[in-house]
Amino acid sequence: MTWPATLTEFDPSGTRITLRPLRMRDRAAWVEVRSRNEHWLRPWDATVPPTSGWQSDVPASFRTMVRRLRKEAQEGRMLPWAIEVDGRFTGQLTVGGIAYGSYRGAHIGYWIDSRLAGRGIVPTAVAMALDYCFDVLELHRVEINIRPQNVASLRVVAKLGIRQEGYRPAYLHINGEWHDHLVYVAMQGEFPAGVLEHFRRVHLDPS
Repeated sequence: MTWPATLTEFDPSGTRITLRPLRMRDRAAWVEVRSRNEHWLRPWDATVPPTSGWQSDVPASFRTMVRRLRKEAQEGRMLPWAIEVDGRFTGQLTVGGIAYGSYRGAHIGYWIDSRLAGRGIVPTAVAMALDYCFDVLELHRVEINIRPQNVASLRVVAKLGIRQEGYRPAYLHINGEWHDHLVYVAMQGEFPAGVLEHFRRVHLDPS
């Protein structure tokens, strides 16, 4: 079993960045952050097509969402982490679609409070998650799919040195419509010292 898992790192300023399981008691903080960031997050939020007949896939409550994520995590298909900064809930990072066999891959999605955007928190969190995927789960490849208009997310993969692999037309239903996505991929062995160490050395080392 690789879940529950909690990862913690400190950036050069001493800020503590933690990935830990999303909990029922996060509800108040989750609602506050999501409500305050509604316009910031809406253009990038996944939605369910109204004609799909699968509206039941949308959780009826925060509690239902956490239960579903926990079940997926316990069955090894997902890592549903909350992002904490100095002990405060600030967003989510989810490793989803985990599959083994001849594929051994997954994909990563994330969001963060706009007040903390641009401070290196998301790149650090993504790097932590990637290192866990490669070192602990022993996955072969991890994708990050990003809309071309999502400048903030494109900065994340650029800072981490994750290469673009391709382009997927009408790939995901986002904010009520099908949208094209750029495909970024990190693979086992591409970062010999680890993704986080690469990020620190290239972008955070003051020397």
